[in-house]
Amino acid sequence: MPTFQTNPLNPSPLQTRLKRHPVLFGIPFILIMVGASFGLQSFTQIRYDLHDKKIKQLSREEALGLNRSKKRFDIREEYYKLSAVGEQDWEPKRIARPRDVPEWGVPPTRPDVFPDQLPPTKAK
Repeated sequence: MPTFQTNPLNPSPLQTRLKRHPVLFGIPFILIMVGASFGLQSFTQIRYDLHDKKIKQLSREEALGLNRSKKRFDIREEYYKLSAVGEQDWEPKRIARPRDVPEWGVPPTRPDVFPDQLPPTKAK
């Protein structure tokens, strides 16, 4: 038991009633939550109705047969088209390489070390 009691001198009637029956606080809270869910149901229903409307518009286009005019995709046909493009007359031309860019296979030089600062190499 604590040294000093925490009971107020003049408790309000609401405090004493809630202390005796804590359910009186929970019931209104639950009623508000259930009522809010029913109230928000109309807003969520609008969202789903708009989504269904979009899907129905697409199904009408399919019912009209707009997709029938499209040609079916054939991978072999696309392969032959691409291979025919490669047989056209063309000639590879080399373009000038930008300055300070080494050729392929040549390691790049280190910009922080100048050639006169490199260690001497052993000659065989």
